[in-house]
Amino acid sequence: MNKVQRVSSLRAAVQAARKDKKTIGFVPTMGNLHEGHLELIRVAKRRADFVVASIYVNPTQFGKNEDLDNYPSTPEEDARMLAELGADLLFLPEQETMYPGALEGQTVVYVPKIGDLYCGKDRPEHFYGVTTVVSRLFNMVQPDIAVFGNKDYQQITIIRRMVEDLAYPIQVVGVDTVRTKDGLALSSRNGYLSKKELVVAPSLQQALQTIADQLQEKPVVVSKSAVKVLEDQAKASLKAKGFEPQYITVCRQRDLKPAKKGDQELVILAAAQLGKARLIDNLELALGR
Repeated sequence: MNKVQRVSSLRAAVQAARKDKKTIGFVPTMGNLHEGHLELIRVAKRRADFVVASIYVNPTQFGKNEDLDNYPSTPEEDARMLAELGADLLFLPEQETMYPGALEGQTVVYVPKIGDLYCGKDRPEHFYGVTTVVSRLFNMVQPDIAVFGNKDYQQITIIRRMVEDLAYPIQVVGVDTVRTKDGLALSSRNGYLSKKELVVAPSLQQALQTIADQLQEKPVVVSKSAVKVLEDQAKASLKAKGFEPQYITVCRQRDLKPAKKGDQELVILAAAQLGKARLIDNLELALGR
């Protein structure tokens, strides 16, 4: 596996692969790789001939008092795992490569409305940073396929909208969330959880499953008032176990607007603080199936 830091070296490698008629797959990460990231690489390997991974901790998607300075970093281990899985190229851009000059004067890419909901409401700077850095990486790598995890459901929905609106010739591929045996979604931030909190953490997914089961039993309850009752019950259950729920919302999959009677393709989105860790999760469901 080749490692590069400069955009010129990245593009030379990608162009060489294209000359050999290879399709380009791309997996952007912030490092500290776990099995969820590795599954993205495996999917990219199946879908493309030449796989580029990137590691860059993007400062513009962190708000005040968030964990940018303490975000876990394991570069040597990350590179070893990527090489073992057969990634072809690892892009390790430096700060000045991604953001030449002062951060305050940078061009920003942002998807309005959908980016203002849920995580965007609780973390106002977050999606400005996500879409800006992903758009820059897309321009640098110029992949045919980009692979993201479905755990960050709002994020991948926003990226798909950005790709469509800006006419990127890129197919965005979503990969199912990788979980522990007890249902906890894998995340770099799980490292912030204590042993006791690791036992409690799967309750977040269980709360979403409870809502899904109730909706499947009685699809007619998909009304604003009835859904709110289910959401409030889930929040109360999590609070009793030590969580600080930020939101639990039943939405339409296509645009993440709150579910209404008659909607069938739904997703339940959730974010909750547990100790030092901010956990997010989701659960897709199709009513009547």
